[in-house]
Amino acid sequence: MIRVLLADDQALVRAGFRALLDAEDDVEVVAEAGDGAEAARLARTTRPDVVLMDIRMPGVDGLEATRRIVADPDLAGTRIIILTTFDLDEYVFGALRAGASGFLLKDTNPEDLLAAVRVVAEGEALLAPKITRRLIEQFVEQPAAAPSEPPPGLDTLTDREREVLAAVGRGLSNAEIGEELFMSHATAKTHVSRLLAKLDARDRAQLVVLAYESGVIVPGAA
Repeated sequence: MIRVLLADDQALVRAGFRALLDAEDDVEVVAEAGDGAEAARLARTTRPDVVLMDIRMPGVDGLEATRRIVADPDLAGTRIIILTTFDLDEYVFGALRAGASGFLLKDTNPEDLLAAVRVVAEGEALLAPKITRRLIEQFVEQPAAAPSEPPPGLDTLTDREREVLAAVGRGLSNAEIGEELFMSHATAKTHVSRLLAKLDARDRAQLVVLAYESGVIVPGAA
């Protein structure tokens, strides 16, 4: 059973999501929050597998709530999907950097929402290649977005691991990485697992961000 926490300041939106999710045999909505502070508090008490997190909420917004949840070691298994009304919402990149596993538009069709919850619950990132490039390049190109220090562990990567990191950064799946780099699906998966460990990344979404921030991928040239 996939346990889901809904965080949105609009009760009608939450009711719609709950009706959709609770109708599934393998999904259960365990709590609802109307703002970010409540979302972070309920995440600690309910330990959901997935949080559907609205960005724009009063008081503590979804970005800060994401930071709080990701920073809690007891919630290491909780994954966050950001909900937004715009595919280039200015806060989405910050949410990915904070540790969110991806984002969905609020007008996503029901089938895609259910698929997204299941994908993220299994530890995968919810980032389509086209959207990944457009979204992250837009913000990494801004000087204020780039950190002054490279991520810890970057110097320990082999040339092959850097190639895999670049492929992940472009949004490729393990199967696509294997095809592009002439390796098996299992080998690609192993490389990705090593990258997660070496770079202390929460999931593939953070690897995407690190690929750009570290210069492994140059915005506009990927």
